[in-house]
Amino acid sequence: MRPRLVELAEPVVERCGAELIAVELTNEHGEDVLRLFIDRPGGVSVADCTRVSHAMSPVLDVHDPFPGRFRLEVSSPGMDRPVQRREDFLRFSGFRARLRLTPRSGRRRFTGVLAGLDGDDLLFRVNDELRRYPLTDVDRVRLILDPDEYARLGREGLPPVPSDAGVAPAPSQPDGTQP
Repeated sequence: MRPRLVELAEPVVERCGAELIAVELTNEHGEDVLRLFIDRPGGVSVADCTRVSHAMSPVLDVHDPFPGRFRLEVSSPGMDRPVQRREDFLRFSGFRARLRLTPRSGRRRFTGVLAGLDGDDLLFRVNDELRRYPLTDVDRVRLILDPDEYARLGREGLPPVPSDAGVAPAPSQPDGTQP
């Protein structure tokens, strides 16, 4: 369902002068909530969120992407910025993050450092161990920004997507040499 919601929301958000960062569909206290996270250079104002909300409402009414009632929320990404787009996994490589995997056996939640993408796998460093998770198993990723990092992103904007990002370095031998 998320791809359909992105398909509906992205052009509307762009027409409002912002960028769609993430889409979340959740249930809070028995109420379905569709949450759109938007950003723009210089940050997002309440007026930006209101403009996107007013523009999205008729689109959702016409396309009715899921049954039942829901509440639409439009927000800035905030200090616990969600990461969903491929370019953002690359852009925020090296940033601390919380990872939640889809339900399956074993541990689902990890705190570590984004390390890019390799094909359709997320590279995520946990306690100096580089791990690989298929993107289809990733439920949610949120950055862990300290106040200084958050302020810097607000002042300087998003870091660029590195041209060489997403390529996993060749594993090294215990002595540091390449195989």
